[in-house]
Amino acid sequence: MPAASVLPRVAPVRVGEGERLRSVGLPGVTLSIRSRRPAREDLPPALYVHGLGGSSQNWSLLMAELDGVVDSEAVDLPGFGDSPPPDDGDYSVTGHARAVIRHLDAAGRGPVHLFGNSLGGAVATRVAAVRPDLVRTLTLVSPALPELRVQRTAVPTGLLGVPGIAALFTRLTREWTAEQRVRGVMGLCYGDPGRVPPEAFRHAVEELERRQQLPYFWDAMARSARGIVNAYTLGGQHGLWRQAERVLSPTLLIYGGRDQLVGFRMAGKAARAFRDSRLLSLPDAGHVAMMEYPDVVADAFRELLAQTAGSAEGAAPAAVGAGS
Repeated sequence: MPAASVLPRVAPVRVGEGERLRSVGLPGVTLSIRSRRPAREDLPPALYVHGLGGSSQNWSLLMAELDGVVDSEAVDLPGFGDSPPPDDGDYSVTGHARAVIRHLDAAGRGPVHLFGNSLGGAVATRVAAVRPDLVRTLTLVSPALPELRVQRTAVPTGLLGVPGIAALFTRLTREWTAEQRVRGVMGLCYGDPGRVPPEAFRHAVEELERRQQLPYFWDAMARSARGIVNAYTLGGQHGLWRQAERVLSPTLLIYGGRDQLVGFRMAGKAARAFRDSRLLSLPDAGHVAMMEYPDVVADAFRELLAQTAGSAEGAAPAAVGAGS
């Protein structure tokens, strides 16, 4: 794996209006953090964690909706967005959670309102379970929690984690344009891809073209997909459903009725697993409700804050350890 200092020059990451991007060096990992200037100094902090193949840009619309509500930061997980690979090559759910914990510990921003989508939902669940002192509330959008019967439309994504499959896929699809790849991803992730504005589609194509130039792009995808599969098979106290039961934070669960990657039927199980949960079902949403319906997700989060104002602003629970 090439060192970050000798990685090829690629186009800069897009930074939206009102956003800034900075690099944070931590032990064993360097993270890119996207943030917005807070409307005022006394806003509570929030951190957003994206899903497989995504980046901090996935949260830009929701972050803008929550201006004046929270002080927003979104992380590029190691190997994604503008973050280079982790030094140890660990793309497991635990490895990603460790990176998030290191950032929160170093920044001293906790406890935060923690958001996670898909893979980021599994990561956020693990963080909330093992470090409750860092999490004020938890909002999960289609979290990648273990399913006994995975949807057929989700199987190809899981197969990326099989050794050699990513290399085979890149050979078979080498003639595909970035536009074709983005249309395929949006068709898989959105309940209605027609809701994507032309400008947003163009930005997504530009970002994919940029990331495909990175030598670790497919490696990060494949190893992170393998990390999800491994987390699905992990039992005992380290299993994700067992850790969901340990989460103390008030939790908002958001599931899309047209989600092709996380089964909508898992919404009920999740609502029962998280001890202090609220469930928002969006029949027309796909896998990325915060991108399709950012206003609806923002309203649901405001309701969560209103319902939990006393406990959320009170003292954070004690830490139970940084491992998982």
